[in-house]
Amino acid sequence: MYKIKINKMKFRAHIGVLPEEKILGQNLEIDVIVETNFDFSGQDELEETLSYVDFYEKISEIINHSRADLLEKLAFEIIKKIKAQNEKIAAVEIHLRKLAVPIEGIFDSVEIEMRG
Repeated sequence: MYKIKINKMKFRAHIGVLPEEKILGQNLEIDVIVETNFDFSGQDELEETLSYVDFYEKISEIINHSRADLLEKLAFEIIKKIKAQNEKIAAVEIHLRKLAVPIEGIFDSVEIEMRG
């Protein structure tokens, strides 16, 4: 068993509770950790592993089509769809950050973490 990670993927999304968030869009940053349920055999063949390209493409597709209100809904959907791609996936963890939020204050981002 091992993990595959993709860090700091950046996307423009049209999600959020406020109407302006869905109209104007906002920047998201995502880390994904995919835990496998098999041991790597040592063979230098793509069939012996999982493709992080497939993970990236699925995440991009989901974000481009989502109009969710909540970060939690988006993270849940990403986890569900990635896990459905292959039976070799034991768990998926998402760190989803909204880089600008309509809150008065000084901070870098808001983030949720979800594992499924």
